Amino acid sequence: MKFTEFNLDSRLSKGIQRAGYTQPTPIQEQAIPVAIDGHDIIGTAQTGTGKTAAFVLPILNKLLNGPRNQSRALIVTPTRELAEQIRETIVTLASGTGLRCVTVYGGVGARPQVEALRRGAEIIVACPGRLLDLANQRSARLDKIEVLVLDEADRMFDMGFLPDVKRIIHLLPPKRQNMLFSATFPKEVEELAATLLHKPKRVAVGISAPANTVAHTLYTVPRHLKTPMLLEMLKRSDAESVLVFTRTKHRAQKVTRQLEREGYLATALHGNRTQNQRQSALKGFRDGRYQVMVATDIAARGLDIESIKLVINYDMPDTTDAYIHRIGRTGRAQRTGEAFTLVVTEDDRDMLRALERVMGKIETRKLDGFDYSAKPAVDTSMGERPVASRRPMGGKRPTPGSRPAPQNRPARTRSPRKHRENDQYAKRLASYK
Repeated sequence: MKFTEFNLDSRLSKGIQRAGYTQPTPIQEQAIPVAIDGHDIIGTAQTGTGKTAAFVLPILNKLLNGPRNQSRALIVTPTRELAEQIRETIVTLASGTGLRCVTVYGGVGARPQVEALRRGAEIIVACPGRLLDLANQRSARLDKIEVLVLDEADRMFDMGFLPDVKRIIHLLPPKRQNMLFSATFPKEVEELAATLLHKPKRVAVGISAPANTVAHTLYTVPRHLKTPMLLEMLKRSDAESVLVFTRTKHRAQKVTRQLEREGYLATALHGNRTQNQRQSALKGFRDGRYQVMVATDIAARGLDIESIKLVINYDMPDTTDAYIHRIGRTGRAQRTGEAFTLVVTEDDRDMLRALERVMGKIETRKLDGFDYSAKPAVDTSMGERPVASRRPMGGKRPTPGSRPAPQNRPARTRSPRKHRENDQYAKRLASYK
């Protein structure tokens, strides 16, 4: 099947060509005709299979007919990065149509978003919190919305957005088309789908598992050798873009600094960075200015960069779904990729078992030529002193008699200013007598 076989408005052909689409992916092949016909949809698919275009193209097709200069489609998503990724897809596919899109999320000034909404952008791509704020201020009007998309619904609920999503739904017209996409369907998602969707069509491609274009390898390593092993992996890799995942924001920043000291062009992406810093990091990584990006799970969804050939889990993720989404940043759209995971046996045993229940046995290798017997090194880069210079915990302080005798010091001299102040003070005292 080809894109030309869909019953899409001819005005979308320029954008489809610009995006380089010729043959639809399985999720696009199933979802686009159903969405064009106006049905509500529940969608599941393996990550990296072209899901965004599967709902964007039907939305654009619908909005080409009807009024302009008012918000008619709303896409709600959990993270700013995913919102920007969707916006970029919309801008590409809407080339030459005149349809406009605005992203709405926190962490940046609201004024440009408000102005874009007042100018009548037809599509809103939003994170729940900021959208509710603007709606309550009457800056965002949702009474003309004809299509609602909830993307990465399970992730939104993991992040605590369920109450906000329900409030947003109450602000929308009752008559509209709804599309809900989720990698997994926990109880909360199933309950929302039951109340939100009307006679939905299910569109499912594959199971919740990584794309089969990714090769997975585990490397068991002592905890104190994780960074040396990461450096050795990067040294041996010919990948132009490498994405490294850590479990915490602090560790992402620390690993980034360690890579920079070793001469790598590295950047960090995590929740402690401002929105401008996050966008700059993403743009630099996408443009090839940075070879390595170290990120928390904030980058596990919505990051679509074709050049990523290698994903390294510096830390094992907390859940199997998190692993699937991390690894989905490579091997996208039928391209091949590699995934390396550093495993600390005593820390990651339970998670490894859970992962292999979903994926089956994963190959475990040793890194040839790597020194697994190296001793822990003291990291003084974070302001730590060498252990030998510290007083042991519980140790006694030196007794006064054991302290070294003070060295003879030169006598202190007063500054000229002090001399003047003292002289003036003496004169004032004398005048009172």
